[in-house]
Amino acid sequence: MVQGPLSGVKVIEFGQNLAGPYCGQILAFLGAEVIKIERPEGDDARRWGPPFAGEENDAPAVVFVALNRGKKSVVIDLREDAQRDELIQMIGGADVFVHNLRSDVPKRFGFDSASLTARFSGLIYANLGAFGHKGPWRDRPGYEPIIQAVAGLMSVNGDPVAPPARVGVSLIDLSTGMWTAIGILAALSQRASTGKGTVVDTSLFESGLMWVSTHAAQYSASGVPPKRLSSGHPSLAPYQTFECADGPLMVCPGNERLFQKFAEALGHKEWIDDPCYATNQVRVTRRDEVNGMVADIMIQHPRAYWTEKLDALGVPNGPLNTVPEVLELAQTAALGMLFQPDSDNPGLYHGLPISFNGARAGDNATAPALGSG
Repeated sequence: MVQGPLSGVKVIEFGQNLAGPYCGQILAFLGAEVIKIERPEGDDARRWGPPFAGEENDAPAVVFVALNRGKKSVVIDLREDAQRDELIQMIGGADVFVHNLRSDVPKRFGFDSASLTARFSGLIYANLGAFGHKGPWRDRPGYEPIIQAVAGLMSVNGDPVAPPARVGVSLIDLSTGMWTAIGILAALSQRASTGKGTVVDTSLFESGLMWVSTHAAQYSASGVPPKRLSSGHPSLAPYQTFECADGPLMVCPGNERLFQKFAEALGHKEWIDDPCYATNQVRVTRRDEVNGMVADIMIQHPRAYWTEKLDALGVPNGPLNTVPEVLELAQTAALGMLFQPDSDNPGLYHGLPISFNGARAGDNATAPALGSG
């Protein structure tokens, strides 16, 4: 693995499923030594398949490989006193400990934040929970779909005439892993000047609240509950996908200058000075009318026709791609974001969406076998 900016930092990750492991993987891809602690049966995500990364009976699930590359694996049985002591000694010799275990587990087995930060003053201890470190729900368990439902994300996602829909990616888990990594990086910076460790608290629910924060701000300011707008935007119009003769195209004229160019591309420059459409504020109030007029025009030609016209005028647009189509894009290939790290595993896996001096963070590291060190 190429030496990264966190080279020399040692992390103990007792992560499971997605959020904790993704935090650990971010730190590993940035150059830290990350030792993943697993129960004797392993991280649950090892069995979250199919698909699996290989044909052997013990082959891990692809989702496990995707979020645990670049780490070592050590098995700890918390029921064994000696192994619990071993875990505590490992944490004490590390710079960072991060976990997303059920909230009662660390205290029950003697490695809670209060105990370990008192014992190891330089330790950065990161709690990644479900509903947060305080409040009436602090001990409730939670998974991604539960948080999407409870935090309001599903209520604003999907077609307005259909039931609320789960966001198709695990953005709560992945973003919480990112927030935790950001908190750890800030704590490492602080420790460099003070010598003292920090307790970092994050949770899935707090990430969910962050994702709906603009909706919450708009509702609290206006008293109007947010609605589902499919691919649309609550504060901009037109600003969504429109069906063309051969499929949907996302069009985002996000300011008046771009709307004027969009109107020109559609052959309706008269909209620019029409008081019914001249400003975004009035267009939002007439959203259905405006979108209907645009839809009637764009359906008449294929996407390539509109893309050529919009690109020529600088109006942001792009086709609604499937995942297979994304993998075929020349831009995807040029960035080198996705690659095959293991010749025996045909899956394409990610690096980080960060480059240092032109080199992408994250390389061809593979995921560890259970207990392989």
